[in-house]
Amino acid sequence: MTRTLRETLAWAGDGAAHLRGLMDRMGDDAFAAPSALAGWTRAHVLSHVARNADAMMNLLHWARSGEETPAYASREQRDADIAAGAEREPTAIREDVVATSDKLAQVVKAMPEEAWSATIRNAQGVEVPATEIAWMRAREMWIHSVDLDVGASFEDFPRPMLCELVGDVAALLGTREGVPGVRLVADDQDQVWTIGTGSVTVSVEAPVADLASWVSGRARSRRVRARTADGERTEVPQLPAWL
Repeated sequence: MTRTLRETLAWAGDGAAHLRGLMDRMGDDAFAAPSALAGWTRAHVLSHVARNADAMMNLLHWARSGEETPAYASREQRDADIAAGAEREPTAIREDVVATSDKLAQVVKAMPEEAWSATIRNAQGVEVPATEIAWMRAREMWIHSVDLDVGASFEDFPRPMLCELVGDVAALLGTREGVPGVRLVADDQDQVWTIGTGSVTVSVEAPVADLASWVSGRARSRRVRARTADGERTEVPQLPAWL
């Protein structure tokens, strides 16, 4: 993966603007409608986006000050905050998303350059460089814009970001035990990734937007197809959740 901090900050900012535009076009009655995520309404998705901004500010504080401030106090508290936030009136949710997004942008702008080289831990407890905070936020903004289920799709993503996303998911899945060896082929980008450490028995091919949607656990289009090592058509394998 070759993404730079400058790129990921731009993707995060553009993603926040994209999601905000979708939210602004939603009528009040749309907030209580189901999202594309099982068990969550659109209000849940938007409340999560706001709390994620708070979480990213916690990590930025950690990087800047050296004081350990996890993204979330606990998984249980994260879920409770999202559930409570989803019960609010649409106006309050809109204001929360805008206010936290704007505040996060200000915190990012004020980050000393040297703080980006600090090490923090992500929500999964893995040590990562602070530059990954921008990538985490970019992923959240663009993927959850699709999860709102109001017309956005992976085709809206910046094309280089889609390639980074597929590579990111492939790398994370490659750390799991028992994940089958799968070759991912973006047939419109001349890009190939490998999942798992065992022998590759299946190649999954699709345009990169469709591939990113599938590997991230979202929709699987008809353009996602699988072939055996001998080139025969086969069933698309099931992948575990990546986060």
